[in-house]
Parts: sequence; C-alpha cells; structure tokens
Amino acid sequence: MPASLLPPTFLPHHRHRHRLRIPVPSCSPSSSVSTSTASPASRYDFDPLLAYLSDPSTVASLTSPSPPPSVPAPERRLAASYSAVPSHEWHALLRGLAASDASLPLAFALLPFLQRHRLCFPLDLLLSSLIHSLSVSGRLLPHSLLLSFPPSLSDPPSPLLLNSLLAASAAASRPAVALRLLALLRENNFLPDLASYSHLITSLLNTRDPPDAAILERLLGDLKESRLEPDAPLFSDLISAFARAALPDAALELLASAQAIGLTPRSNAVTALISALGVAGRVPEAEALFLEFFLAGEIKPRTRAYNALLKGYVKIGSLKNAEQVLDEMSDCGVAPDEATYSLLVDAYTRAGRWESARILLKEMDADGVKPSSYVFSRILAGFRDRGEWQKSFAVLREMQAIGVHPDRHFYNVMIDAFGKYNCLGHAMDAFNRMRQEGIEPDVVTWNTLIDAHCKGGRHDRAMELFNEMRESNCPPSTTTYNIMINLLGEQEQWARVETMMSEMKEQGLLPNIITYTTLVDVYGRSGRFKEAIDCIDAMKADGLKPSHTMYHALVNAYAQRGLADHALNVVKAMRTDGLEASTVVLNSLINAFGEDRRVVEAFSVLQFMKENDFRPDVITYTTLMKALIRVEQFDKVPVIYEEMITAGCAPDRKARAMLRSALRYMKHTRVA
Repeated sequence: MPASLLPPTFLPHHRHRHRLRIPVPSCSPSSSVSTSTASPASRYDFDPLLAYLSDPSTVASLTSPSPPPSVPAPERRLAASYSAVPSHEWHALLRGLAASDASLPLAFALLPFLQRHRLCFPLDLLLSSLIHSLSVSGRLLPHSLLLSFPPSLSDPPSPLLLNSLLAASAAASRPAVALRLLALLRENNFLPDLASYSHLITSLLNTRDPPDAAILERLLGDLKESRLEPDAPLFSDLISAFARAALPDAALELLASAQAIGLTPRSNAVTALISALGVAGRVPEAEALFLEFFLAGEIKPRTRAYNALLKGYVKIGSLKNAEQVLDEMSDCGVAPDEATYSLLVDAYTRAGRWESARILLKEMDADGVKPSSYVFSRILAGFRDRGEWQKSFAVLREMQAIGVHPDRHFYNVMIDAFGKYNCLGHAMDAFNRMRQEGIEPDVVTWNTLIDAHCKGGRHDRAMELFNEMRESNCPPSTTTYNIMINLLGEQEQWARVETMMSEMKEQGLLPNIITYTTLVDVYGRSGRFKEAIDCIDAMKADGLKPSHTMYHALVNAYAQRGLADHALNVVKAMRTDGLEASTVVLNSLINAFGEDRRVVEAFSVLQFMKENDFRPDVITYTTLMKALIRVEQFDKVPVIYEEMITAGCAPDRKARAMLRSALRYMKHTRVA
C-alpha cells in the first residue's frame, strides 16, 4: 500500500527550484491571432511573437523540463526586439489572449517565453492574473494544470499564485487540489487568508455529496491555529458545511462563536442547521433555533425555514405538529411549496396513512401546486423504508393517472427500493425503462444499481455496470470507487484494488472516511493487517482523523482471528488518538479474548464497561456466553444469562441458542 492514498496533488514534493512548466492546450498551427485582437490599444507589434509561439516545436522547447543548451539565434533576436515593452503592455496582451478559447494556448505559451528571456517581472503576477481571469469568467483551467504541481516562477511559490490556483480549484469543484494548495501555503510559512478558507468551504459545499466530516474538522482546526477570526459569510459557510455533514453539534458551536462576537449568520445557514437537527431527531433544539432566529428575531421565516422544521417533525413521526406547521404557514402568509407537501406526504406514507396522502395530493392541486414526480418519489421512499416495495407499481400507476411523468429521481428511488430487497430483475427493468424514456442515468442511478448487484452477490454484473458507467460519459464519484474497492477487497483482488485507487487519484477525487474505513475493513478481514495499519497511518499523515468505525473494523478483524493482544493495542491506539472506546468496540475486544480462550480477560472487559458507564448489551452477554462454551465452562453460562435479563437486556435468538447449547452439554456431561 502506498504511503498516501490521496490524489497525486496531495503527495509531498521535493523542494527545488521549478522552471515554469505550464501545460499548454493544443493550438492549431494554422490558427493566427493578430495584435489588434490580442491587445487593441497596444502600440507594439506582437504579430511576429504570436506567430513564433504558434509553432508546436517552439511550445515544446519552452515547456520542456530540461532547457536547451542554447537558445536559437532567431529567438534571441525576437526577444531583444521586445526588451523595451513595459509590464503593463504584457499584462494587456495576456488578458487579450485569455479572452478567447482560440488564443488561450498562446497565453500559456507566452509565460515561459517571458520567463526565459526575463522580459517581465514579477511573472507570478502574470500567471495569477491569467488564472483569475479564466476563473471569474466561468471558464475552467486546463485539467492538467490543476492536477500538476502548481507551476511557480519563484522558489518558494508565491502566495499570490497559490491563492489564485486555490480559488480556481474551488470554482472548478476540485476540493482535493484546493486542499493541497492550502497545505503548500502552510508548508512555505505563508499565512492563509480568510479568502483561502472561504474558497475551500465553498468548493466542499458545491459538491453533490455532503462534505467529509474529517476534512471539515481539519480545516476548522487549521483556521483556529492560524488565529484568523472568521467574518459573517465564512461563519455562515462553516455552519452550513457542518450541518450538511450531519455534525449539528459542531455547527451549533460555530453559531455560538459567531453570536459571541456580535455576528449574525445568514438565514440559509441557520435553516441548514435547523434541518440537520431535525434529521437527527433533535426537534426541541430545532424548534428553539427557529423561534430565536425567525419568530422572535427580525428575520421573517420563509418557506425553506418552515420546511427545515417540518423535516424534524416528519423524522420523529409527529403528524400533529407537522400539520400545525402547514396551518402556521397559512396564518403568516407563507406559501407552501412542493417540498412542504412532499414532507407531509412522506409523513402520512410512513405512518401508513396512504389515503391521507392521496387527499393531500388533491389539496396540492387545489392550492395551485401541481404534484411532481418528486412528491411521488417521497411516497415511494416511504413504502421502501417500511418494506412495502411491492406498492412501487401502485405508486407508478397513481402518478400516471394524473398525468405526472416519472423523472430521474423517481427512478433512482424505485431502483433503490428494488435493490434493497434483492429484486435485481425489477431494478434492471426500471433502469432500462428510464433510458427508453430518454432519461439518462446520473451518478446516483449507477451507484445504486452497482451497489445493489454487489450486495446481491452479482459481482461480475456489478463490474460490467461499472464499466458501462465509465463508457456512458458519467464519471464515477468517490462513492462509486468506495463500492468497487469494497467489492474487489471482498474477492481479495488486491492488485485491482490498487488499480482502482490509482484511477480514483487520477480523476482528482478525494478519498473520504468511508474510503479509508472500507480499505481497513477489507484488508483486516483478509488478515492483511500491515496494509490495514498503513491505511490508518496514511490517513493520519494526510491530516485526517480516524473514526470509531475504522478502529472497530480493525479490532473486529483481529478478534475474528483470535489475536487478542493486537485488538487490545488498537483500543489503546484509539484512546491515544482521543477517541473513547464504545460498547461496540469493547464487545469486539471481548470476542477477541474469547476466541483466544482467555476468559478472565474477557470478563475484565465486562468489569471495565460497568465501571466506566458503558452499558453492556445483549451482544456483550452473548459473546461472553460463547467464550465460556469455548473453554467448556458450561455451568457459568446460565449465570451470565440471568445477569443479562437482570440488566434489562432482552435475550435474542442467538442468546437463547447459547443457553440451550450450554444446558445440553451440561446434561450430556451428567449422563456420562
């Protein structure tokens, strides 16, 4: 396993002086750009220079990693003819060339020419200006420029250039590259400014998936270490990011910090936090926040704020409060939108009140809000979550009866419903039907379908679908690669796991906590503990914090092989990393001692749990009973069973089976 699993841009670079090596986009030799086009107000004739830079051999020479032994005489004479051109003229020429896609290759070729002949200083400013102009105009930088080491004309690279590249990476939704650039700023002892962090947070918020929690915590820690005080917009973005990452406690702390210095975050950040609290089932806190900012404050609540609160009531199944939200919206003159009705329909469906949901659909139509495919997808999701996937066909008929055509999101939910219950034939039928209706699958569609086939044991078909996805111009996401890495790891195809990781890095995708946890899990379950530990070390080296889930995967892997001492060392490492062991982790540790036939140590873990406010559960006691049976201490099993009941743990099927097994052995022993 490599030292780091992050994309190439995250890898450490040697500190030496860099020549300007800018990836130059291809330029047709026949294309010509006149001076008047490139720089209308210039009093210098740049046509000879632009003609020279249009030659592919010239570009190859200028961008070669090793400079030529000597510069051709014609080039020296050409450069000498422009020795008196002032800096502002070069800036104007560069802006003119960058204004058109046709002349953009010349802009990138101009910079190494200026560097070679020392015609303009500082050249980092020129490159930063070019990057900035492309970024603000909404035009993406060449892919190779963002993925390569940031080209610098100075050593160390200038903060101006690094910040320009960071902003461009964020605008291009390339958070992995932006993070590496932030690291370069710190490595070269430059103090990142608020704009750098703002660009990064914006980049993370603009991705389809929620921001990675470990990366957000790393950025927040870095921001605090820099002693920079966020302004209201940055506080708002941070609150929104942590809320989207399902970390409402961190978002609440940021909100309190902003209020402590007299700042009021934007309403959309507060709405995102209310939504996160609601999704987590923390409705009283969501209500308090809603009252503080919207009802008691000066901000009038809008539909999205009400929807965020409504989401919480739906989560806890409080239909009465959910219906009251709709009434309050009406009293305050706030019009419900499709999302409002969708949440209520979702609540009715989850409560099994299908008829109430149908009545609400008619009310929507009466209020001038025509039900869309999204509303029906929420109904479908409700049936899916209740295990009633068969009603998918009834939902489809109902929506078609009122003239609503299913969209991509509806089909995604339908495919997910079929996939969860291993109805892969129906899932493929839905997939083929959506394509026949002219709806192209998106990354969610492909991920859902591939994951369903993986879980259904159709591994070859899952790989075929992955290849079809790549051929269909739908780039795989981090989630896609996580699914495939898990699939290949379960099959112990380690070379292909490495290939998949390399491909992921080449795409500039950022491995997240799930990527690392998946790798640790598959390596651990296969007994490749060195590779599993290397993954954790690489993650730490990249500034990311291992999670409980990752450590549990490793403890469980050691436990399955009876390597109790190794499992115990992992638990100690958790505490060193500031993570407290959980009941789940301690249960795995008990299992490790049990598999190693070390019953005394297994019971010492139980004692530790009791003394440190860890509540033993049915798995704890069942694992202890299994350990006793392994060492043939059958007479102690009924005692543990009684203790489990006394502790308030309801025995499950496995616990009862352990008791019966012990009693059977005891009876057999007495008879013998």
